[in-house]
Amino acid sequence: MRHPRFGLLAVGLTALTLAACQPSSPDAATPASATGTAQVTVSDPWIRETPPNAAVAGGYLTLRSAADDRLVSVESAAAAAVEIHEMRHDGGMMRMRELPDGVPLAAGTDVELRPGGYHLMFIDPVEPLRAGATVEATLHFEHAPAQQVQFDVRPLAGDAAAEGHSGH
Repeated sequence: MRHPRFGLLAVGLTALTLAACQPSSPDAATPASATGTAQVTVSDPWIRETPPNAAVAGGYLTLRSAADDRLVSVESAAAAAVEIHEMRHDGGMMRMRELPDGVPLAAGTDVELRPGGYHLMFIDPVEPLRAGATVEATLHFEHAPAQQVQFDVRPLAGDAAAEGHSGH
């Protein structure tokens, strides 16, 4: 006959062994910040319709990042190149310049790429962009994963003309 304490010891060891075999909680293994990827949401992507033989088309959208990030480049088969630009008033003149380092995205803040401010320049469109069409592009960020975006082509009329683009 076995001793009653032996039975209790066996039950206790079995329980301890089973507990040790259980997977650890996700919080105990790796912090969420180490496994998660910063996300950027994209809203209202659009491009202004181009007249025939236009050398450029302006692209616009709003970006919101969950963490500090940066839009560093954009690619599209619809144009020879896509550049990130900024327009600003300087000495009473509207000036435009390329931003080779991209656009900073502060965490939790909407960053608008719009006429008269930050915007995308689709250089040498492959074909004229007509209202009602769409244009595919890929946005590349410093930290967040690349995103495929579909830009709606809007008519030339309907919103304010992009100041300063007549020289392109």
